[in-house]
Order: sequence, then C-alpha cells, then structure tokens
Amino acid sequence: MTKPLLPPALLSRSPLLNAAGTFTPVGVSRSSPAVAEAAAWALQRYLVIDELQDLASRELADFSGAAAGTVVHCAAAGITLGVAAAMAGSDPARIAQLPDAEGLRRVVVVPAPHLIDYGHPLATDVRLAGATVQACGRPERCTGDELLPALAAPEVACLLLVSSRLTRDPAFDFPAACEAARAADVPVLIDGAAQDLRVRELMALQATAVVLSAQKYLAAPTAGLVVGEAGFIDAVRAQQKGIGRAMKASKEAIVGVLAALAERRGLDLPSWGARQAQKAQQAVDALRGLRGVEVTLVPDPLGTPFPRVRLRFPGGANEARRVAQALKRQDPPVWVMEHGVGEGVLTLELVALRADEVDAVVDALRRCAA
Repeated sequence: MTKPLLPPALLSRSPLLNAAGTFTPVGVSRSSPAVAEAAAWALQRYLVIDELQDLASRELADFSGAAAGTVVHCAAAGITLGVAAAMAGSDPARIAQLPDAEGLRRVVVVPAPHLIDYGHPLATDVRLAGATVQACGRPERCTGDELLPALAAPEVACLLLVSSRLTRDPAFDFPAACEAARAADVPVLIDGAAQDLRVRELMALQATAVVLSAQKYLAAPTAGLVVGEAGFIDAVRAQQKGIGRAMKASKEAIVGVLAALAERRGLDLPSWGARQAQKAQQAVDALRGLRGVEVTLVPDPLGTPFPRVRLRFPGGANEARRVAQALKRQDPPVWVMEHGVGEGVLTLELVALRADEVDAVVDALRRCAA
C-alpha cells in the first residue's frame, strides 16, 4: 500500500480514543476499510453525479422504506435544503430567488424544545434558506394545542421536528404533530441526524422527509441523507441549481454512502446490539469500585439499540470536569460525553471502540479519577 502523503506531525500523533459517540469535533466516526476503499476508488475516477444520485435514491429507498432519497453535504445541509424545497419546490425561478423569500411561504414552525444547539443553533439551518422560525410552546414543553394555530397560518412552509437526545421535551407527541401537519396540508421535515438505526421508525410517522447523517452510525464519509416522498426529494435535488450548490455531495461521499449502505444490509443487528451491550458491560464491571464513582448502564433515550455507561462522581461538577480534561491529556487522548458534566456525570459511548480500546479507556479513567 502506498504510504499516505501526510505531514509528519499528523502521522506522529497518538490515535484519539473516542468514547464520546458520533461527535463532530473528533471526526464523528471511522469508516470501515471497505467504505474507505470505495471512497478512494471514486476519487480516482470521473463519475456522472446525477447517475450516482439516481442510484443512491434507489438504495436509500430500500434502506429507509421511503419512496426516494438523496445525498447532500451533511445533515445540517439537509435541513436547509429541506426547508428550501418546502418553500420553492422545483420551480427554477423560486430556486434562483432563494435565500430571498419575498412572496414565498417562509415560516418554519418548530416546537420550542426542539430548537437545540448541536454546535450551532438549529434555527441557523432554517435561516440559511431565507426562512423564519416560529417557535411553539415553552422551552421545556410543546403540546398539540400550541402547534395547531401556528400550522393553520397561510405563510407556513413546513413543520420541523427534531429526534435527538438534545431536545428538552421527552414527552413530545411526534405522531400527533405529524397528523396535525398533514391535516393542515403542511409538509413535515424531521431532523433525525444520529437516528439512522431508527429511520424506518421515523418514516412510519409519515413525515414528508427525514434528514439523517451518513457519517454517524452508518460511518460513511461526510454526507447528509434526505429520504422521503419522491416529489419532495426531487425538490431537494433541484436546489442544486440554487443555494444547494454550496451544499452538494462529492462523488466520493456518494460512493462511500453506497458502500456503507451495502455494509448495513449485511449487518445482523441483534448480534451487533449484543456486542455493544457486552462492551458496555465490560466497562461497567471494570470500573465498579472506582473511588466512590457510581457506574451504571443507561439505555439510549430514543431507543437506539445500544446502552451507554454513566459515571456519577462524588465530587460533583468540579470533579467530573477535572476528570474529563485529564482524559484529554492522556496518551492517547480520551474523549467522553460531557453533556451531563454540570450534574457531575460523564458518559461513555463505546460503539466505535474495539474491546482492547475499551480496556484502554478504562485504564485511563482509573488513572484520572484516582
């Protein structure tokens, strides 16, 4: 194999141990050799992008249960292009007009608890299309009664919902919201970025389209996926003649997605889930008795089929922060989930790690929590 032409400073770095999950600041995921080889194959060839997208649409339909699909630059781009499609459809003049939304339906209704910040505000993805956000409900709760009046307004382009552990209303009624939008003849766009393992469940809500990340658990190169009704997907693809030009998928991304989808088809999901549970239990068993730290297995709050390991530190937030920072200074560095650090909690997601790497994470925690 040809030696990679990379700066020595990069080649000499210790590989980072990612126990933080599909986290963008550490590169989200690592692709399999087969997916990497497929992307490299594409990089060395000229390919007709529309033909690749047609093939991807068929494969994404089979994967998701939707009628069609398309590959875009990332999940954030998928949200922006989905909003643009709801506003402009496939009309060339309207597509060229955006992000000037004068004369178009330009209001995107979003439950207030779904206005999350995942590195930047979700509202930014909406505004990039030229739309405006109308938040419904309170920051911690949004009911159907609060959605209905907003959906009835004539200027509404779509309803945007978010399926993520970051939302603040675990009791939100997705089926009722989708039904209300359909009754009002309003398209429904669901941001399910990290939910590719639940895509059929999301499609069963009868949303117009669902946005996913291809590089999270699917472990493709950087790309977003939009799956849904055929006409709506055509409109998303049509945005390539407008603002979507800045959010296009590359040939290597589309081919990498196709390879990742082929791998997913061959995955025995129950066996895979059992392996993830075994790794998590391995970590729990090894960390029990760690200087007063409470170590437990916790399920994914949305039902993704694997558990995580939660560590609650007796010293509260200060101790949790100290340990998280100390882990990043290890050789190799270790990153963990820090969203609960204010409550003295760190969480390990071990999906991306081999059993020996789980052992290395455990050893680092023992050193840093001592």
